[in-house]
Amino acid sequence: MTPVVATAVLLAAVTHASWNAIAHQITDKLVGFTLIAGGGVLIGLAMMPFVAVPAAAAWPYLLVSAVIHIAYFVLLMRSFRLGDFGQAYPIARGTAPLVVTLLAAVFAHEVPNAWAAAGIALSCAGLTGVAVWGLRGSRPNWPAIGAALATGLTIAAYTVVDGLGVRASGSSLGYIAWLMAAEGVAIPAYAATRWRGELLTVLRPFATLGLLGAALSVAAYGLVLWAQTKAELAPISALRESSIIVGAAIGAIFFKERFGVSRIVAAVLLVAGIGLMLRAG
Repeated sequence: MTPVVATAVLLAAVTHASWNAIAHQITDKLVGFTLIAGGGVLIGLAMMPFVAVPAAAAWPYLLVSAVIHIAYFVLLMRSFRLGDFGQAYPIARGTAPLVVTLLAAVFAHEVPNAWAAAGIALSCAGLTGVAVWGLRGSRPNWPAIGAALATGLTIAAYTVVDGLGVRASGSSLGYIAWLMAAEGVAIPAYAATRWRGELLTVLRPFATLGLLGAALSVAAYGLVLWAQTKAELAPISALRESSIIVGAAIGAIFFKERFGVSRIVAAVLLVAGIGLMLRAG
Protein backbone atom coordinates (compact mmCIF):
# COMPACT_ATOMS: atom_id res chain seq x y z
CA MET A 1 0.00 0.00 0.00
CA THR A 2 1.48 3.35 -1.04
CA PRO A 3 1.44 6.46 1.19
CA VAL A 4 -1.09 8.09 -1.16
CA VAL A 5 -3.51 5.17 -0.82
CA ALA A 6 -2.96 5.04 2.95
CA THR A 7 -3.68 8.77 3.23
CA ALA A 8 -6.91 8.38 1.25
CA VAL A 9 -8.07 5.54 3.52
CA LEU A 10 -7.19 7.49 6.68
CA LEU A 11 -9.18 10.46 5.36
CA ALA A 12 -12.04 8.04 4.73
CA ALA A 13 -11.76 6.87 8.34
CA VAL A 14 -12.16 10.42 9.63
CA THR A 15 -15.15 11.18 7.42
CA HIS A 16 -16.72 7.81 8.24
CA ALA A 17 -16.47 8.30 12.00
CA SER A 18 -17.90 11.79 11.55
CA TRP A 19 -21.04 10.68 9.70
CA ASN A 20 -21.60 7.88 12.20
CA ALA A 21 -21.38 10.42 15.02
CA ILE A 22 -23.96 12.57 13.20
CA ALA A 23 -26.24 9.53 12.84
CA HIS A 24 -25.89 8.84 16.55
CA GLN A 25 -26.50 12.50 17.46
CA ILE A 26 -29.93 12.54 15.79
CA THR A 27 -32.14 11.04 18.48
CA ASP A 28 -34.65 9.39 16.16
CA LYS A 29 -32.46 6.90 14.28
CA LEU A 30 -34.96 6.45 11.45
CA VAL A 31 -34.90 10.22 10.84
CA GLY A 32 -31.10 10.26 10.81
CA PHE A 33 -30.67 7.30 8.49
CA THR A 34 -33.48 8.46 6.21
CA LEU A 35 -31.65 11.73 5.67
CA ILE A 36 -28.24 10.09 5.27
CA ALA A 37 -29.46 7.35 2.93
CA GLY A 38 -31.76 9.70 1.01
CA GLY A 39 -29.01 12.28 0.71
CA GLY A 40 -26.76 9.56 -0.67
CA VAL A 41 -29.36 8.82 -3.34
CA LEU A 42 -29.49 12.50 -4.35
CA ILE A 43 -25.69 12.74 -4.51
CA GLY A 44 -25.49 9.53 -6.55
CA LEU A 45 -28.11 10.79 -9.01
CA ALA A 46 -26.32 14.14 -9.31
CA MET A 47 -23.03 12.34 -10.12
CA MET A 48 -24.45 10.00 -12.78
CA PRO A 49 -24.38 12.40 -15.77
CA PHE A 50 -20.67 13.05 -15.16
CA VAL A 51 -19.33 9.53 -14.54
CA ALA A 52 -19.09 6.30 -16.51
CA VAL A 53 -21.76 3.63 -16.13
CA PRO A 54 -20.20 0.60 -14.41
CA ALA A 55 -19.24 -2.26 -16.73
CA ALA A 56 -21.67 -5.16 -17.03
CA ALA A 57 -19.40 -7.44 -14.98
CA ALA A 58 -19.78 -5.14 -11.96
CA TRP A 59 -23.58 -5.15 -11.76
CA PRO A 60 -24.06 -8.45 -9.89
CA TYR A 61 -21.65 -7.21 -7.22
CA LEU A 62 -23.31 -3.79 -7.09
CA LEU A 63 -26.81 -5.21 -6.63
CA VAL A 64 -25.70 -7.72 -3.97
CA SER A 65 -23.83 -4.93 -2.19
CA ALA A 66 -26.94 -2.73 -2.21
CA VAL A 67 -28.90 -5.47 -0.40
CA ILE A 68 -26.09 -5.99 2.13
CA HIS A 69 -25.90 -2.24 2.73
CA ILE A 70 -29.62 -2.12 3.52
CA ALA A 71 -29.08 -4.84 6.14
CA TYR A 72 -26.08 -2.85 7.41
CA PHE A 73 -28.14 0.33 7.84
CA VAL A 74 -30.90 -1.54 9.68
CA LEU A 75 -28.45 -3.27 12.04
CA LEU A 76 -26.47 -0.08 12.62
CA MET A 77 -29.66 1.78 13.52
CA ARG A 78 -30.48 -0.99 15.98
CA SER A 79 -26.95 -0.89 17.43
CA PHE A 80 -27.12 2.87 18.01
CA ARG A 81 -30.63 2.58 19.45
CA LEU A 82 -29.63 -0.13 21.94
CA GLY A 83 -26.07 0.83 22.91
CA ASP A 84 -23.75 3.76 23.51
CA PHE A 85 -21.81 5.18 20.55
CA GLY A 86 -18.51 4.40 22.31
CA GLN A 87 -19.51 0.74 22.60
CA ALA A 88 -21.54 0.01 19.45
CA TYR A 89 -19.25 1.75 16.95
CA PRO A 90 -15.97 0.03 17.98
CA ILE A 91 -17.53 -3.43 18.11
CA ALA A 92 -19.23 -3.02 14.73
CA ARG A 93 -16.12 -1.70 13.00
CA GLY A 94 -13.60 -3.88 14.87
CA THR A 95 -15.31 -7.10 13.82
CA ALA A 96 -14.73 -6.50 10.12
CA PRO A 97 -10.96 -6.58 9.36
CA LEU A 98 -10.22 -10.19 10.34
CA VAL A 99 -13.35 -11.42 8.55
CA VAL A 100 -12.33 -9.41 5.47
CA THR A 101 -8.87 -11.00 5.60
CA LEU A 102 -10.43 -14.47 5.47
CA LEU A 103 -13.00 -13.59 2.79
CA ALA A 104 -10.40 -11.82 0.63
CA ALA A 105 -8.16 -14.89 0.77
CA VAL A 106 -11.04 -17.13 -0.35
CA PHE A 107 -12.80 -14.96 -2.94
CA ALA A 108 -10.12 -12.53 -4.14
CA HIS A 109 -7.13 -14.87 -3.69
CA GLU A 110 -5.35 -12.19 -1.67
CA VAL A 111 -3.18 -13.81 0.98
CA PRO A 112 -1.23 -11.13 2.91
CA ASN A 113 2.54 -11.46 3.15
CA ALA A 114 4.30 -11.59 6.51
CA TRP A 115 4.59 -7.79 6.93
CA ALA A 116 0.97 -7.16 5.92
CA ALA A 117 -0.28 -9.99 8.15
CA ALA A 118 1.65 -8.60 11.12
CA GLY A 119 0.26 -5.12 10.44
CA ILE A 120 -3.30 -6.41 10.18
CA ALA A 121 -2.87 -8.39 13.41
CA LEU A 122 -1.47 -5.39 15.31
CA SER A 123 -4.19 -3.11 13.97
CA CYS A 124 -6.90 -5.61 14.92
CA ALA A 125 -5.40 -5.87 18.41
CA GLY A 126 -5.69 -2.10 18.75
CA LEU A 127 -9.24 -2.07 17.40
CA THR A 128 -10.23 -4.91 19.73
CA GLY A 129 -8.73 -2.98 22.63
CA VAL A 130 -11.02 -0.04 21.96
CA ALA A 131 -14.04 -2.33 21.63
CA VAL A 132 -13.24 -4.16 24.88
CA TRP A 133 -12.66 -0.83 26.65
CA GLY A 134 -16.21 0.10 25.74
CA LEU A 135 -17.47 -2.88 27.76
CA ARG A 136 -15.55 -2.10 30.95
CA GLY A 137 -17.32 -1.00 34.09
CA SER A 138 -20.82 -1.91 32.96
CA ARG A 139 -22.96 -4.99 32.60
CA PRO A 140 -22.76 -6.22 28.98
CA ASN A 141 -25.77 -5.17 26.93
CA TRP A 142 -26.07 -8.40 24.94
CA PRO A 143 -28.74 -7.25 22.47
CA ALA A 144 -26.60 -4.18 21.63
CA ILE A 145 -23.44 -6.29 21.37
CA GLY A 146 -25.22 -8.83 19.16
CA ALA A 147 -26.51 -6.11 16.85
CA ALA A 148 -23.04 -4.54 16.66
CA LEU A 149 -21.39 -7.89 15.86
CA ALA A 150 -23.98 -8.58 13.15
CA THR A 151 -23.30 -5.10 11.77
CA GLY A 152 -19.60 -5.97 11.62
CA LEU A 153 -20.33 -9.07 9.56
CA THR A 154 -22.30 -7.02 7.04
CA ILE A 155 -19.39 -4.57 6.86
CA ALA A 156 -17.00 -7.43 6.06
CA ALA A 157 -19.40 -8.80 3.43
CA TYR A 158 -19.94 -5.54 1.55
CA THR A 159 -16.24 -4.67 1.77
CA VAL A 160 -15.27 -7.80 -0.17
CA VAL A 161 -18.24 -7.64 -2.58
CA ASP A 162 -17.52 -3.99 -3.39
CA GLY A 163 -13.79 -4.62 -3.67
CA LEU A 164 -14.46 -7.15 -6.41
CA GLY A 165 -17.22 -5.04 -7.95
CA VAL A 166 -15.31 -1.77 -8.20
CA ARG A 167 -12.37 -3.55 -9.82
CA ALA A 168 -14.71 -4.96 -12.45
CA SER A 169 -16.55 -1.65 -12.95
CA GLY A 170 -13.93 0.32 -14.83
CA SER A 171 -14.84 3.45 -12.84
CA SER A 172 -14.76 3.87 -9.07
CA LEU A 173 -16.79 7.09 -9.39
CA GLY A 174 -19.39 5.39 -11.54
CA TYR A 175 -19.62 2.50 -9.09
CA ILE A 176 -20.09 4.74 -6.03
CA ALA A 177 -22.74 6.85 -7.83
CA TRP A 178 -24.87 3.87 -8.81
CA LEU A 179 -24.31 2.11 -5.48
CA MET A 180 -25.47 5.15 -3.49
CA ALA A 181 -28.59 5.44 -5.63
CA ALA A 182 -29.39 1.72 -5.33
CA GLU A 183 -28.70 1.20 -1.64
CA GLY A 184 -30.25 4.41 -0.35
CA VAL A 185 -33.81 4.04 -1.58
CA ALA A 186 -35.14 1.45 0.87
CA ILE A 187 -34.96 3.38 4.15
CA PRO A 188 -36.52 6.64 2.82
CA ALA A 189 -39.23 4.55 1.14
CA TYR A 190 -40.04 2.87 4.45
CA ALA A 191 -40.01 6.24 6.24
CA ALA A 192 -42.39 7.68 3.63
CA THR A 193 -44.91 4.90 4.27
CA ARG A 194 -44.57 5.29 8.04
CA TRP A 195 -44.94 9.08 8.07
CA ARG A 196 -47.44 9.43 5.22
CA GLY A 197 -47.92 13.06 4.32
CA GLU A 198 -45.67 14.18 7.19
CA LEU A 199 -42.26 13.05 5.91
CA LEU A 200 -40.89 16.53 5.19
CA THR A 201 -42.27 17.88 8.47
CA VAL A 202 -40.51 15.13 10.44
CA LEU A 203 -37.21 15.47 8.55
CA ARG A 204 -36.97 19.27 8.28
CA PRO A 205 -35.52 20.03 11.77
CA PHE A 206 -32.56 17.70 11.12
CA ALA A 207 -32.17 18.22 7.36
CA THR A 208 -28.90 20.18 7.43
CA LEU A 209 -27.20 17.81 9.86
CA GLY A 210 -28.47 14.70 8.07
CA LEU A 211 -27.47 15.89 4.60
CA LEU A 212 -24.00 16.75 5.92
CA GLY A 213 -23.83 13.16 7.14
CA ALA A 214 -24.84 11.97 3.67
CA ALA A 215 -22.06 13.96 1.99
CA LEU A 216 -19.50 12.62 4.46
CA SER A 217 -20.78 9.07 3.93
CA VAL A 218 -20.43 9.26 0.14
CA ALA A 219 -16.97 10.82 0.41
CA ALA A 220 -15.80 8.20 2.91
CA TYR A 221 -16.88 5.21 0.87
CA GLY A 222 -15.83 6.73 -2.43
CA LEU A 223 -12.27 7.05 -1.10
CA VAL A 224 -12.33 3.44 0.10
CA LEU A 225 -13.61 2.15 -3.25
CA TRP A 226 -10.86 4.02 -5.09
CA ALA A 227 -8.28 2.59 -2.68
CA GLN A 228 -9.60 -0.93 -3.29
CA THR A 229 -8.59 -0.59 -6.94
CA LYS A 230 -5.03 0.22 -5.85
CA ALA A 231 -4.29 -2.20 -2.98
CA GLU A 232 -5.40 -5.47 -1.38
CA LEU A 233 -8.69 -5.57 0.52
CA ALA A 234 -7.54 -6.77 3.96
CA PRO A 235 -4.98 -4.01 4.69
CA ILE A 236 -7.44 -1.37 3.46
CA SER A 237 -10.12 -2.76 5.77
CA ALA A 238 -7.79 -2.74 8.78
CA LEU A 239 -6.59 0.78 8.01
CA ARG A 240 -10.10 2.05 7.35
CA GLU A 241 -11.21 0.89 10.77
CA SER A 242 -8.83 3.39 12.34
CA SER A 243 -12.11 5.31 12.27
CA ILE A 244 -12.66 3.58 15.64
CA ILE A 245 -9.94 5.74 17.18
CA VAL A 246 -11.50 8.82 15.58
CA GLY A 247 -14.88 7.68 16.86
CA ALA A 248 -13.45 7.28 20.37
CA ALA A 249 -12.08 10.83 20.20
CA ILE A 250 -15.45 12.12 18.98
CA GLY A 251 -17.14 10.25 21.82
CA ALA A 252 -14.79 11.84 24.34
CA ILE A 253 -15.15 15.38 22.97
CA PHE A 254 -18.83 15.56 22.04
CA PHE A 255 -20.51 12.78 24.05
CA LYS A 256 -18.39 13.22 27.22
CA GLU A 257 -17.12 9.62 27.14
CA ARG A 258 -13.74 8.86 28.70
CA PHE A 259 -10.90 8.28 26.23
CA GLY A 260 -8.63 6.55 28.76
CA VAL A 261 -5.19 4.92 28.76
CA SER A 262 -6.54 1.76 27.09
CA ARG A 263 -7.58 3.73 24.02
CA ILE A 264 -4.21 5.47 23.86
CA VAL A 265 -2.48 2.06 23.89
CA ALA A 266 -4.91 0.83 21.24
CA ALA A 267 -4.09 3.86 19.08
CA VAL A 268 -0.35 3.14 19.40
CA LEU A 269 -0.90 -0.47 18.29
CA LEU A 270 -2.98 0.74 15.37
CA VAL A 271 -0.28 3.19 14.25
CA ALA A 272 2.35 0.43 14.49
CA GLY A 273 0.15 -1.81 12.37
CA ILE A 274 -0.24 0.93 9.78
CA GLY A 275 3.55 1.26 9.62
CA LEU A 276 3.94 -2.46 8.93
CA MET A 277 1.24 -2.41 6.23
CA LEU A 278 2.97 0.52 4.53
CA ARG A 279 6.25 -1.42 4.62
CA ALA A 280 4.45 -4.37 3.03
CA GLY A 281 3.32 -2.08 0.18
